[in-house]
Amino acid sequence: MLKKFVLLLVFASSLNFVSAQENLYESAYFIKENDTLAYRIMYPQDFSEENQYPLVLFLHGAGERGSDNQKQLVHGSKLFTSTINRGAFPAIVVFPQCPQKSYWSNADVDRSSYPIKLVFPKDKEPTEPMEMVMSLMDEFVAKPFVNKQKVYVGGLSMGGMGTYEILSRKPDMFAAAFAICGGGNPELTENYATKIPMWIFHGAKDDVVNPQLSIDMVSAILKFGGKPNFTLYADDNHNSWDSAFAEPELLLWLFSKTKQ
Repeated sequence: MLKKFVLLLVFASSLNFVSAQENLYESAYFIKENDTLAYRIMYPQDFSEENQYPLVLFLHGAGERGSDNQKQLVHGSKLFTSTINRGAFPAIVVFPQCPQKSYWSNADVDRSSYPIKLVFPKDKEPTEPMEMVMSLMDEFVAKPFVNKQKVYVGGLSMGGMGTYEILSRKPDMFAAAFAICGGGNPELTENYATKIPMWIFHGAKDDVVNPQLSIDMVSAILKFGGKPNFTLYADDNHNSWDSAFAEPELLLWLFSKTKQ
């Protein structure tokens, strides 16, 4: 009986820890005309508007879409809330949430077979969620407490696709970016290949988003003069974000970059 009680106590403590971590991200809403974008935001410890801080935008995957303003924290949020990382890399971190039936990137998606078939048009207007994210970022970057030379973006799966798209639409905003198991239009990498350092991740066994999409993006960035980092995990399926978030150099690499 005592053993059961101890196990329950440990389990409850674990849940409380997760809840506490998530509560570091304040719930907020960005409203523009008739549109609303839900997002979570974490400020650095001892935040002061008198100081300047890096700004990180994180774009979640398709499974975290919705309107609860919470699911987007499932993957990636703890990377920034760990005591060590929060102390070493004080930053403002923003996790917007994409509505259930939309996408960050303007992609034609065919889920009739797997890996899913994805086509990324070159000249289409941004989706409403992407338009809202860009407007939100414009508003934040204009604030005096944001270091405009140290603005970053990253994302996984659908968010990796959104990362490539926002880079193509805002090539002068970001100092560095990382994209996990995503894809995009290789031709559009010309807009940012030499401007924005990138670290691209994918799992070689990914049966949801074909790893060839990341390979194509790496090849295009190289073609246009960029020098991306590329990590292909031989044994990872679609959840290569677990391996990416475990990379000890990821945040050190990211926050070392300053906009040229």
